[in-house]
Parts: sequence; structure tokens; C-alpha cells
Amino acid sequence: MKFTVVAVGKLKERFWVDACAEYLKRLQPYAKTSVVEIADIDPAKAGGERAAVEKEGAAILKALPDRTHVVLMAIDGKQRSSEGISSRLDDLGLSGKSDIAFVIGGSCGVSADVRARADETLSFGKITLPHNLARVVLLEQLYRAAKISRNEPYHK
Repeated sequence: MKFTVVAVGKLKERFWVDACAEYLKRLQPYAKTSVVEIADIDPAKAGGERAAVEKEGAAILKALPDRTHVVLMAIDGKQRSSEGISSRLDDLGLSGKSDIAFVIGGSCGVSADVRARADETLSFGKITLPHNLARVVLLEQLYRAAKISRNEPYHK
């Protein structure tokens, strides 16, 4: 498996950087995992929220690897348990989709083009998470899914 996390915004605080680095390190034995940061666009400088979302969207689309299965992280996406995420990743791998990109949009959302490119959406629930925390939770859940898939201890 190969995971790419495409996230709008740069991690600024050290504790977010450290948390993501820890889960990226833990994931490496299970899946080649990388994070691509997309610059967040200030709506005031871009001509409004819609223009900012479109610019971020173009950068997201450009960052997505060719022939990758795209999972958009969205509050209105499908909710899955940790075991469900693990099972879904296993199913994708068995169907020949071993390159999976996860997209975390900016604070104003994602463009219609990014939504159209997504093969599926995933939600961590109806709560709103700061984008930095969403990235940490996503990486942790990918690690947890790998452990579940291999019946290794961690997830309980």
C-alpha cells in the first residue's frame, strides 16, 4: 500500500509536527506514506472564499498522484469504525487499488473539481475538527487500520 495525504495548510506548532511525524514513522513498515502540504490561500487576498477554494483546489488536484484512489475527508462523508476503515483499505488493496490519496481541504472547504475527483468521502463524524488535528487523527487511523488488518495488538 501507498498512502498520500494531501492537506491544505502547513503545520506550524511543534506538537502537531511531532504527532504527525510519530504516526508517519509507525506507518512506514506497513505502507509507504507521505504528506503533501498545499499552501492555504487567504480569502481576503484571493478575492473571496470562492476564489481561495478554487486556487487551493487546483493545487490539490495537481498534487494527487496519477491513478490513485482519492478519499476526500468531509463532514458529510461516510462514517466508518476503525475496523471499517481497515476493512475498506483491505478491500481496495485486493481490488488492485494500492495507491490511495486522502484529501484534507482548507477551512473554507474544497472546490467542486476536488469533490468530483474524489472516488469516495470519509468522515470522522459530525464534529468539526481543526485541520491540524484531522491530519493527526487520519494518520493515527491509518496506522490503527494497518495493525487491525494484521491482527496485531494496538487497537483495543
